[in-house]
Amino acid sequence: MVTAKNPILSGFYPDPSICRAGEDYYIVNSSFVYAPGVPIFHSRDLAHWEQIGNILDRPEQLPVKGSEISQGIYAPTIRFHDGLFYMITTNVSYGGNFIVTAKDPAGPWSDPYYLGEDAPGIDPSLFFDDDGKCYYCGTRPNPEGVRYNGDWEIWVQELDLRQMKLVGESMAIWKGAVKGVIWPEGPHLYKIDGYYYLMHAEGGTGPEHSISIARSRSLREWFCGCKRNPIFTHRNLGRDYPVIYAGHGDLVDDADGNWYVVMLASRPCEGHCSIGRETFLAKVEWEDGWPVINPGIGHLTEKTELPISEYRLEKEVTHADFITFDQKKIDDRLLSLQRRDENTYSLIERKGFLRMYLKKQKLTEKTDAQYFGLRQKDYDFTFSACMEFDAERENEQAGIVCYQNHANHLSMRICGGKEKRKLQVIAHITENDTLLAEEEINAKGMLELYLKAAGQRAEFFVRDEEGKVLKLIKDVSLLPYSTEEAGGFVGCTLGVYASSNGEMSDRFADVAWISYEGIPG
Repeated sequence: MVTAKNPILSGFYPDPSICRAGEDYYIVNSSFVYAPGVPIFHSRDLAHWEQIGNILDRPEQLPVKGSEISQGIYAPTIRFHDGLFYMITTNVSYGGNFIVTAKDPAGPWSDPYYLGEDAPGIDPSLFFDDDGKCYYCGTRPNPEGVRYNGDWEIWVQELDLRQMKLVGESMAIWKGAVKGVIWPEGPHLYKIDGYYYLMHAEGGTGPEHSISIARSRSLREWFCGCKRNPIFTHRNLGRDYPVIYAGHGDLVDDADGNWYVVMLASRPCEGHCSIGRETFLAKVEWEDGWPVINPGIGHLTEKTELPISEYRLEKEVTHADFITFDQKKIDDRLLSLQRRDENTYSLIERKGFLRMYLKKQKLTEKTDAQYFGLRQKDYDFTFSACMEFDAERENEQAGIVCYQNHANHLSMRICGGKEKRKLQVIAHITENDTLLAEEEINAKGMLELYLKAAGQRAEFFVRDEEGKVLKLIKDVSLLPYSTEEAGGFVGCTLGVYASSNGEMSDRFADVAWISYEGIPG
């Protein structure tokens, strides 16, 4: 037996999809415009996970230039068939639905195979039938005309894997379980005991989110819904329940015939979700030909006992991340905005450091600003970075930031001045800057910049090379950087950045390490 602790992936890991290849399980998640895109995780016991890479790790796989943070890559699905891994997803910024493949799930993955105008809509999935045929399953706007916002349908069509092209006729198979349903999405097909099952989400990704299921003896006919639909939701538990927004599930079985489901859900703090949508796990049992999620309980639990032998991993996902730069490549856990340009940073110019050259792009723009960040996983945490930056001009700045999107983020930065460097704390809310604190900096050399959060409040301080601590500001609200205030689909990330604010500069900031230490809630 092994105990899985929920969420199994803490932080901004939404829209989970899971598959099994032999004894190994793999999960992928939406990444929107963060680069590299689509993180991929591995486990052998469903409780302990390690990140083995990012599927979209090259610019040609991830064209999202100029996109808002919640655009880009939506709802990936991962499947394993005949020795090959398939990941299908939507790039809502460019190209639509596409497929990439790999023999090794750690990569490299192929360039995208775009399905073009033949595959409208979002949230694609693949299903491999017993006869060797592959089917595309997705969600699209009502072809007869969208009568209301969210008036979509789920449809299937055969996919020729040799040509990576849809063939034959498409057919709608399901609209949703509830009358007047909105956003039937995230569909996944399975064949179990002679039935084709369709699991999907509906009700939107917020408070009404849910999981429903339908089935049919044939893929070419309308599906029949379970009488208990939706089969899982937290919407009846109220907005103050510790876990909300539950939905968007994907089923998987183990080698012994036991079934499980992964899904997204959020953990609010003071009624706001700064962390974003996370990945949770639940048990599944079958009754009268239909799945029951967490039978006898009916909601997600903090812990789940699994009839699987424990299998520990060398680099397991935890609530603490300490990133150094003595490797040949950037750590897989670090995220950048839109793309990662190797010409704008270096791991060799100063051994053991990440050298970030100041880019003209700003964090306040929908651009590929110079940024390397980690996902926020907890509401009580400390994020810190050790940095050396000698700013000369007022436009030059580098520091740490709690980043929700270009219009809403909170930063502590070192910036230039006419006579002395300054340390500033800036709240950027709805595209407006507010200077919360400012101090002159006399110290030279490395500085440790800290953001310490407790609930939805934070404080900033800095430590110099001699260990002297300057508390810059305390009791800063983090509520403006939540989904409820800022909108969108992502959670906060915490990182380092460097900008020359639209002007040319040959300056740089050297980062010795980045650290995140969270206290699980």
